[in-house]
Amino acid sequence: MLEKIQIVKQRFDEVNDLIIQPDIIADQKRYIQLNKEYKDLKKIVDKGDVYKELLDNISEAEEIIADGSDAEMVEMAKMQLDEAKEDLPKIEEEIRFLLIPKDPDDAKNVVVEVRAGTGGDEASIFAGDLYRMYSKYCSNKGWKVDVVSTSEGTSGGFKEIIFEVSGEDVYGTMKFEAGVHRVQRVPQTETQGRVHTSAATVVVMPEAEEFDYELDMTEVRIERTTSTGPGGQSVNTTYSAIKLHHEPTGMIVSCQDQKSSHKNLEKALKVLRSRLYEEELRKRQAEASEKRKSMVSSGDRSAKIRTYNYPQGRVTDHRIGLTLYDLSNIIDGDIQKIIDELMLAENTELLKASDEAI
Repeated sequence: MLEKIQIVKQRFDEVNDLIIQPDIIADQKRYIQLNKEYKDLKKIVDKGDVYKELLDNISEAEEIIADGSDAEMVEMAKMQLDEAKEDLPKIEEEIRFLLIPKDPDDAKNVVVEVRAGTGGDEASIFAGDLYRMYSKYCSNKGWKVDVVSTSEGTSGGFKEIIFEVSGEDVYGTMKFEAGVHRVQRVPQTETQGRVHTSAATVVVMPEAEEFDYELDMTEVRIERTTSTGPGGQSVNTTYSAIKLHHEPTGMIVSCQDQKSSHKNLEKALKVLRSRLYEEELRKRQAEASEKRKSMVSSGDRSAKIRTYNYPQGRVTDHRIGLTLYDLSNIIDGDIQKIIDELMLAENTELLKASDEAI
């Protein structure tokens, strides 16, 4: 463990020197990458200092006990030894988790698509509930939410809503939300009080920068139209709405949220680039999860990941068998406790995989 910490410390010192170099500061992309690495390494170095201090405390206490000349000092040393030995395994475990190689995509911002699935109007209402849940969660984290496009449901909610989330380590947190979410409740339109099951699909894509995915613009057809509102009525008479057709894949991305055609094009390209990048990422995730039989992030969009049961006030995450009877707070944005459990499950899988690789 000390050897691994020392290797990290050497790299930390290197990065510490690099981020103050004028040529690095001038290269924004490199500077941001190194700054992120600095923060990640610092967590390990700080924990390493605590770990080394505990080892020193153990060594010092053992020496005093072996000497045995001062009864009072021996008694204090025994207490110090017990305390240090109790804390040591916990710190070791924390360092082992921190040493798991980070996914470079985890630091990225995200594009999230929430779509109503089976269940008609009730599915659209539920998609709206999920969007509000994520908005409140992101707001509590200090992240910025920016809507790209919406298609409203006929009785409220959304048939589809696409939004961007920007902040620190957004993809590393939000990626656990990707999959099919189910709701079991009595719909507002139900007259006989029967519980219905509806669904919505959540897609979480790391926002792809131009250097992540090089989009060939000769393969993209740009269509400019006037913005339309619910029911198809024209919202404005300028040709500011953008529809992109990606010829090789047949992907279509629309954006009419901004008044400016240029801003709509910028947002639509960001979504298209992220979709194409995520397609590649999903294939890699599926291969990786097949190798280690991951239940947490399989890259399978059709996987039913969570059920929100209103009559029983419970939320169940099927990937890790977690059930919480706290539906009202969870749907109000308090999803961190679920994400924490999923992160722990994935880290345990990764730790096991890295142990087996050694």
